[in-house]
Amino acid sequence: MKRNVNTKFKTAMIVTILTAALAAGSCTRKSAARGGWTLDNNQRAQLADFKGKVVVLDFYATWCEPCRAETPRLVELQRQYATQGLQVIGLNVGGEDDREQVPAYAKQFRIQYPLAFPDDELADGYLGNNQTIPQAFVFDRSGNMVKRFVGYSDNSGVELERVVKASLTSGPQ
Repeated sequence: MKRNVNTKFKTAMIVTILTAALAAGSCTRKSAARGGWTLDNNQRAQLADFKGKVVVLDFYATWCEPCRAETPRLVELQRQYATQGLQVIGLNVGGEDDREQVPAYAKQFRIQYPLAFPDDELADGYLGNNQTIPQAFVFDRSGNMVKRFVGYSDNSGVELERVVKASLTSGPQ
């Protein structure tokens, strides 16, 4: 009898663990794919709107020093690769007080790509438990995430450009 209880207990534990793991995995994937963002002209957009382009979603704040260091690299990437199908999108997660700083930030850095405000669901889905900014996500032309970059350094900037170039040259154009 003891052996039968042990087997049932182990089986129940395995089923419980697998069910929890599957549920957690599917919730994470679904939440990352949901939501969109609002541009300063109140237009709405989402990642699916950019199918056929390589997209860099950059979560930033105007007061964030690493974000400020990253921005010139993003501006240059957009300038250099836009004609090949790159679209950089800046998503401000600096809080309500930071919203009014965005126009001056765009002017200071001569940003030519869209700056927007992500839905909470989108920001939470991508940033998750790691709220460090900047965070940049590169997506291929089919909308699949290629790479996530957390923080910024000269080395990560070089790697970001390498990933963008590789994504632009692979797949249909």
